[in-house]
Amino acid sequence: EPTNHLDIPGIRWLEEFLRKADISLLFVSHDRAFIRRVANRIIDLDRGQLTSWNCDYETYLTRKADLLAGEAKQQAVFDKKLAEEEVWIRKGIQARRTRNEGRVRSLQKLRLERAKRRNIIGTSSLSVNEGQLSGRKVLTVDNISYDWGNKPLIQNFSTVIWRGDKIGIVGLNGSGKTTLLNLLLEKLQPQQGSVVAGTKLEVAYFDQHRAQLDNKLSVAENVCPSGEMVTINGRPRHIITYLQDFLFTPETSRSPITKLSGGERARLLLARLFLQPANVLVLDEPTNDLDIETVELLEERLLDYDGTLLLVSHDRSFLDNVVTSTIALEGDGLVTEYNGGCEDWLEQFEARKAAEALAARSPTPVAKPAEPTAVAKPVRKLTNKEREVLQTLPAKIKKLEAEHAALSEKMASTEYYQDKSSDMSGDAKRLEQLEADTMAAYEQWEALTAES
Repeated sequence: EPTNHLDIPGIRWLEEFLRKADISLLFVSHDRAFIRRVANRIIDLDRGQLTSWNCDYETYLTRKADLLAGEAKQQAVFDKKLAEEEVWIRKGIQARRTRNEGRVRSLQKLRLERAKRRNIIGTSSLSVNEGQLSGRKVLTVDNISYDWGNKPLIQNFSTVIWRGDKIGIVGLNGSGKTTLLNLLLEKLQPQQGSVVAGTKLEVAYFDQHRAQLDNKLSVAENVCPSGEMVTINGRPRHIITYLQDFLFTPETSRSPITKLSGGERARLLLARLFLQPANVLVLDEPTNDLDIETVELLEERLLDYDGTLLLVSHDRSFLDNVVTSTIALEGDGLVTEYNGGCEDWLEQFEARKAAEALAARSPTPVAKPAEPTAVAKPVRKLTNKEREVLQTLPAKIKKLEAEHAALSEKMASTEYYQDKSSDMSGDAKRLEQLEADTMAAYEQWEALTAES
């Protein structure tokens, strides 16, 4: 699980490093985007059986689905035959005749084979307990700022969140994503600006640190501290039955939560969260420690959810599949909104970083010599064309340097990256071309000067 606590740029760097490294690599991961980019072979552990798939992740998913479908058909045929034989054996007299002893032994063999079968492990069955309809305008954020010590986390950020919005919040580790959530939930007060909540809000909050769980209580008591019945969308259910939807056996439900793994704790917190009637869901790193099947089921439930969603995550596939817009904390207090999911933000973020690095590298200046007072005897005479080039080079160099400086200054401004019409990729390429052209012009000028 190498990506569990890395931020998205860190995961991208790790992917590129591993893809280029001339090594053999064995890794365990539930990060689908990471598996897609890195793995060229899959080893699958399913019901105690290891199988190897010499293909990429997408091909593996297709082949595994075909395998499971074929297995289900075979088991259906087997179960039908077993049921028929059980009916036959109960007829009594015919089964006890000597000539049918072979059929009896065959039935015993079928029973043994059925007992050894390991069925597919169940998948979680998640359902969200939706609350009343909130007001149309959920949150109005007006020019908020917040510093941590001397470090600006959020500077002059404004937005409006409407009912039904599904918003991803991304950024580097320590950039202030959880702080922004706390400001939006009014658990923190901004040092500047205001956050105004809409009407009829019912908020359910998923804590990435699992702090909402009580280690002194059992699994069931953490979800339902008093009584044994819970209510889901107006219908009563027993707590043990409800927890089975989240893959907790009755025995586990009655056990203390100190015995739970990280993934089980995450599922338990989801079970508790989805009991709350809510029209605003706030999820802070909900997919950490969850298996892929549960993450995909959570995706489906969130897509069907009619309320408002605020989601902090480093799981790129999860973000791309769920959110409709992205709020990115990009460092030094810069908070930017993007339409679309994580990949849309990441593409623009990486283009920006590349452009900033390029802009910081100015071409090595070559001092322009003063007009010579005495001309040394040339090694050879310049041609007329070369003399014309030599005369025009200073003006060409000046023009290239001016354009480079203007474009660098433009790309260094915050407004440039907030303007949706900015062509970051094209401007970055132009900046690189200007640098190359300027260096080439200087070299040509030096060569012609030396020969004149």
